[in-house]
Amino acid sequence: MPMNMTWRWYGAGNDAIQLSDIRQIPGVEGIVWALHDKLPGQVWETAEIQAVADQIRPYGFHMDVVESVNVSDDIKTAGPLRDQHIDAYIQTIRNLAPFGVKVICYNFMPVFDWTRTDLFHPVGDGSTALYYEASKIKQDPREMADYVMSFTEKYHMTFPGWEPERMAKLDELFERYRPVGKEDLWENFRYFLEAIMPVCRETGIKMAVHMDDPPWDIFGLPRLLVDEASIGRFLKMVDDPHNCLTLCSGSLNADPRNNVADIVRKYCDRVAFAHIRNVKHFPNGDFSEASHRDCDGDTGILDILKAYHDCGFQGYIRPDHGRHLWTEGPGTVRPGYGLYDRALGVMYMLGVWDALDKFDH
Repeated sequence: MPMNMTWRWYGAGNDAIQLSDIRQIPGVEGIVWALHDKLPGQVWETAEIQAVADQIRPYGFHMDVVESVNVSDDIKTAGPLRDQHIDAYIQTIRNLAPFGVKVICYNFMPVFDWTRTDLFHPVGDGSTALYYEASKIKQDPREMADYVMSFTEKYHMTFPGWEPERMAKLDELFERYRPVGKEDLWENFRYFLEAIMPVCRETGIKMAVHMDDPPWDIFGLPRLLVDEASIGRFLKMVDDPHNCLTLCSGSLNADPRNNVADIVRKYCDRVAFAHIRNVKHFPNGDFSEASHRDCDGDTGILDILKAYHDCGFQGYIRPDHGRHLWTEGPGTVRPGYGLYDRALGVMYMLGVWDALDKFDH
């Protein structure tokens, strides 16, 4: 039985790609969605969820996976609103359950979500891709944040984890996280998970944490989910079948020491959601996103897909960041989330899976 192929969509008026476009991609069964105008700590109200369901369901897609219900800084730093925000998170889980939601993807990264220094870096064949230039991450974080925020302001789009309301208070955010060491962050993470696991068991919804992207400390901020050992610590810390992973191949393999296929084989039973993304490494520590084709990057996409197949994976999967192809560029596409390269990625993954189904006995 194949894995459940899904597609991340940012919503009507917030994504140039239409549901009618996605419907024409063979094999896509579900839409990975979110309420992108909600700030961390706010309750997702039933009427707001219903409005998205009314858009998605007429096209025959399920809406089983949400990416993301973001975790507030008060929860991550044990701030004064921590318990209030956890209560709001619990209510959001309860509100999502009647709509058939099975998995909530989220992350526990301090201040910044994903981190890149170039949103449209030339790949060399006429396409562009997200790029990480290591030397720029050693400089002032404001420079990188201003670059990303100037793009979002110019083209009227927002990125999860890069909400303008939060980025406007960047200095204050860094000050809040200053006393929060790595062990403090682990403890705050445990507190959050233990608080929400009862409602997860009640509703059957799995919490699937996304790996830190990239998987190392940046700007003095601690990162937790960075390798096989830290993933093992996380799963053991709150050992509940509803405490799961969004295993992102590209995030983990940004550090070439991580063998993602081995991690899949070790923790497959706790992977609720798989992101498949390819990364090309450079000797100086830079990396670029690449096509999903195995030989175009260094991530080991074929080995990863075979590991999922060998484990009998039947969870949710999606193509992650793709290159920007043909007419896609600044102002016409959300960085990393164009139509064409992700559609090619879907077909590549399904082709590999079909071949494994037929020939791998």
